Amino acid sequence: MRPFTVFERLSKAFHDYPSLSRILVVSTISGGGLMAYSEVNGSYSNNGVETRTRKKKVVLLGTGWAAASFLKSLNNSSYEVQVISPRNYFAFTPLLPSVTCGTVEARSVVEPIRNIGRKNVEMSFLEAECFKIDPESKKVFCRSKQGLDSNGKKAFDVDYDYLVIATGAQSNTFNIPGVEENCHFLKEVEDAQRIRRTVIDSFEKASLPGLNEEERKRMLHFVVVGGGPTGVEFAAELHDFVNDDLVKLYPKSKNLVQITLLEAADHILTMFDKRITKFAEEKFSRDGIDLKLGSMVVNVNDKDISAKTKGGEVSTIPYGMIVWSTGIGTRPVIKEFMKQIGQGNRRALATDEWLRVEGCDNIYALGDCATINQRKVMEDIADIFKKADKDNSGTMTVKNFQQVMGDICDRYPQVDLYLKSKGMRGITDLLKQAQAENGSNKSTELNIEELKSALCHVDSQVKYRHLGQFAPLGGEQTAAQFPGDWVSIGHSSQWLWYSVYASKQVSWRTRVLVVSDWMRRFIFGRDSSRI
Repeated sequence: MRPFTVFERLSKAFHDYPSLSRILVVSTISGGGLMAYSEVNGSYSNNGVETRTRKKKVVLLGTGWAAASFLKSLNNSSYEVQVISPRNYFAFTPLLPSVTCGTVEARSVVEPIRNIGRKNVEMSFLEAECFKIDPESKKVFCRSKQGLDSNGKKAFDVDYDYLVIATGAQSNTFNIPGVEENCHFLKEVEDAQRIRRTVIDSFEKASLPGLNEEERKRMLHFVVVGGGPTGVEFAAELHDFVNDDLVKLYPKSKNLVQITLLEAADHILTMFDKRITKFAEEKFSRDGIDLKLGSMVVNVNDKDISAKTKGGEVSTIPYGMIVWSTGIGTRPVIKEFMKQIGQGNRRALATDEWLRVEGCDNIYALGDCATINQRKVMEDIADIFKKADKDNSGTMTVKNFQQVMGDICDRYPQVDLYLKSKGMRGITDLLKQAQAENGSNKSTELNIEELKSALCHVDSQVKYRHLGQFAPLGGEQTAAQFPGDWVSIGHSSQWLWYSVYASKQVSWRTRVLVVSDWMRRFIFGRDSSRI
């Protein structure tokens, strides 16, 4: 049995609660059990006729990856979903660097959020920004993105039965002076569109008469801060855009354009294999992209950026445009909420294995705004044994343990990961191995010590399941890294990147649009109009 994804685990929790209430009715024929049943499924009049009650209201904050995955997974008509977000669409963010240079159009990477929700789940949407969460009154307070209402108010509140927080994160400026005011970020579609316009504006300004060469060079100096995947991909996309398309339209600017990438660490793409890092740095050097490694930005003003080397030397670099891509930080509304619930010293909301925010039974969080505190099997070993030892004999059969194995794998996904890593077909193999190691001849029963022995190494598998990552490096070359120390670099990886990104689109509409944009670029080049 495979472990559930975080989104499946959350939606499964919503799916299972009504069925758990029905079980309570069967096992506890009482008023309390009947109330638990009727709260979800309805109530009964005096003549025994069922009358429907209101559905439980789930408020979902956000329309990003986590929110969209939750909406696609939720498939239970017992709930109504109210989505609240400043944007009414889902954006395929891995293609934002392509949007900045016209390789892909902005509308090709977005899907209206109203198209994503399941048809059998009642869903509505409000275009607004949540600025406060009140867990005591079960309300979220929001500001409309559409201006004042008929009563002259811009703020409003929304009640919820369950709250799902999927607001994502924001760009981290590290409180460096001038970054917020002078740099471009690359988190939203609007960011990519602004960058695209600014690149074209820089070439148009540099073409005007009356400018000296130094001023033209400054205008055409593009600085990228951050050597992670986003910063590297944008630098590569910009290099291709300039050399394949723009220099043909602005021939006088050919020798004036410069791209500089600043990275505080000693290498770019530090999360990738060293072979990829080395290849990327060598390729950028050949392409003329200036890599300044070990350079930490200390100040940014409207015309130049200051960076300090590890030796303490500070240099000032004139620029025409800066793109800031140095990681993510916590959004203000999440910071304030964490203070309310006693998590003020954290960087993300702490949740349990079912994605419930710790200390808040009816609030869930997922995506970049949250982190899972996965419980360890060995912490709950006594409860696990007690559940399987149905006759309280002090021993349990393998058959009894297999009956509760599904729930165990749901709550402790590390169990399934451990079995796969050891090449075991199931829990039976694990238990037999533990009995053999302890010198036990019993084949059908085991005690709690033998169970502890069998599961003692399972918690070592509490980790992120890495499925692979890509780093487009320009010139139709991409670096790919996958589990098992598999690294691929070159043109073949670029075609793999195309196929994976096309298949990961959330709809056939966006899939067709993205592929057609790629074909258009191959035939006609990138669009350089300022739109």
